[in-house]
Amino acid sequence: MSLLNDIEPLKQTALAELKAAPDLAALDHAKGAWIGPHGKFTALMKQLGSLPKEEKPVAGKLINAAKIELEAALAARREELELAAARPKEPTDFTLPGRRRALGRLHPLTQVTEDIVRAFRKIGFAVADGPEIEDEYHCFDALNTPADHPARDMQDTFYLMGRASSPEGKLTPTGPASGASVGETPASLLLRTHTSSVQIRVMQSQPPPVRIIVPGRVYRRDNADATHNPTFHQIEGLYVDKGVTVGDLKGTVEFVFKELMGSDVKIRFRPHYFSYTEPSYEIDFTNALVKKMGKDWLEIAGCGMVHPQVFETVGYDPEVWTGWAFGFGIERIAMLRYGINDIRLFYENDVRFLKQF
Repeated sequence: MSLLNDIEPLKQTALAELKAAPDLAALDHAKGAWIGPHGKFTALMKQLGSLPKEEKPVAGKLINAAKIELEAALAARREELELAAARPKEPTDFTLPGRRRALGRLHPLTQVTEDIVRAFRKIGFAVADGPEIEDEYHCFDALNTPADHPARDMQDTFYLMGRASSPEGKLTPTGPASGASVGETPASLLLRTHTSSVQIRVMQSQPPPVRIIVPGRVYRRDNADATHNPTFHQIEGLYVDKGVTVGDLKGTVEFVFKELMGSDVKIRFRPHYFSYTEPSYEIDFTNALVKKMGKDWLEIAGCGMVHPQVFETVGYDPEVWTGWAFGFGIERIAMLRYGINDIRLFYENDVRFLKQF
């Protein structure tokens, strides 16, 4: 009966030691001494085998009950010590006013992008997205801009080693280890130079009509200065249906820019050249802000009717379907709206600048 008689005194001693632990280190030491793998109550369990058969159930039940009580006391004391450790070491005046946590806000480029998207949604456009790491086919070839086209000179850049997708969407290896035959140029990956590549992907994936906008980040070989950056944001629109005309294009552009820049906006189209539209135009706009800057017109975007060759590439019949596309830089709109004269301010993450918007 000596083992049974020892359980209660040991439990009381253990409880007293746990409750008197002055800090967490002492508490962990007491836990190990009593209910750890090498603790005294663990040793008692090992002695059960030496007891008579009729005493084993009683002793086991008492030991388990004691361990449960000790674990509860351990948890309670740990909570007390952790709370004490979290209290300030010096007296604190809790009547002092608290420090307000500053609220975050959207980046000015995000604000402008959301305003643009909101304007297009009012007239039934959906938002499309695509990869920033693109292949030559979707970025250039499918847009009527083959490798020997002079329009690629300023954009054919930022190439990567990796795997590119074929026009059918299959992945093909790129680079020296691609297994291409001598004289054969493997498909290459690059950072997209415009979001027009998403237009190709959307048209390949669905039949017309199509009415989408494509906002996103793009990359070009530009030297960073007040008005240029090798990374910037662009938004493009595409509308394909039967009987679409330049009049539809002009009406849409005028509506969107009035939503963004004010009801006094006027726009004009100037003939231009883009390889993937025909005819093509530059878009100029004017309003009170432009006049205040001492100018009559400011160039703001490029546009045109989708080239028949692009339709044939994606499997649309150019005799049945017509469409327009246009695109412009989001930074340019933000700079005009907020009177910012250096594009680099958008990317410096200076909170003093960003908190103004």
